[in-house]
Amino acid sequence: MEPQKNGTPEKVTIANGTPKKVCVTGGTGFLGSWMIKRLLEDGYSVNATVRLDPERKRDISYITNLPGAAERLQIFNADLDKPETFAPAVEGCVGVFHTAHPLDFAEKESEEVKLKRVTTAMKGILQACVDSKTVRRVVYTASISSAAFDPANTGLVDEDSWTDVEFVRSLKAFGGPYIVTKAVAEKAAIELAAELGLDFVSVIPTWITGPFICPNFPDSVYVSLALILGDKGHYQHLKESSLVHVDDVARAHIHLFDSWKDVAAVKFSGLSTKKLEATGFKYENGLGEMFDGAIKSCKERGFIN
Repeated sequence: MEPQKNGTPEKVTIANGTPKKVCVTGGTGFLGSWMIKRLLEDGYSVNATVRLDPERKRDISYITNLPGAAERLQIFNADLDKPETFAPAVEGCVGVFHTAHPLDFAEKESEEVKLKRVTTAMKGILQACVDSKTVRRVVYTASISSAAFDPANTGLVDEDSWTDVEFVRSLKAFGGPYIVTKAVAEKAAIELAAELGLDFVSVIPTWITGPFICPNFPDSVYVSLALILGDKGHYQHLKESSLVHVDDVARAHIHLFDSWKDVAAVKFSGLSTKKLEATGFKYENGLGEMFDGAIKSCKERGFIN
């Protein structure tokens, strides 16, 4: 691949001047698509995975039309149920940002089915990273769900905190299986990465909000705007949630890939962020930017008049 005519930032080039190539799984999602936008802006070449779409009915122009996409973005079809399909997207990459995770809050599938899917997919993706012989670090998007649900922890939630999955199961609450799968998947990923000798970092964001480029209304953005939308059913969720700007989450992923510091997991606002900030990361967005960006994106798509 030829370098950009106007050059690329020095920090993202390799010896021959070609931009670093990284893979983003879940490229059509809220965070995944914003990650692609950010990476292209920073000069990376990006291999993005999207769900299988044999009939090509899904419009993904919101990522393929991004500045720099024509030269430095490749789209790969991949399926979490078929982990081997991620290997072509990982091949030749120096880093992998694994954001893909099935969302099924309607609970159409059993927890057992979901757990098998996410753990099998994780094993396949991490093995593909090893087989590539080029991947230097994997940055995994975990969730506050993997740390915050432990009745025994009444203090500060930090990188040593883990959700008690049996406690979550006993609650039989809405979204419980999602919480369990995120917690189990992260633990499995950390253990497997250690076995495989992979450099692995998990990023644990709180409730992500802010602007978005995907055409759908991201669930976390919807909840963050519950007061504006008048959706009283989500007032309690908003009351109990800490918020973080999508761009800060994306930048943190990229920062942790670039920094090469010895860090296994980092968490975001509302929790202990000392480990993240110790790597030199600085937040750039407050509540004003979160809500201004979210409302603007909603108005552009007709979600808010």
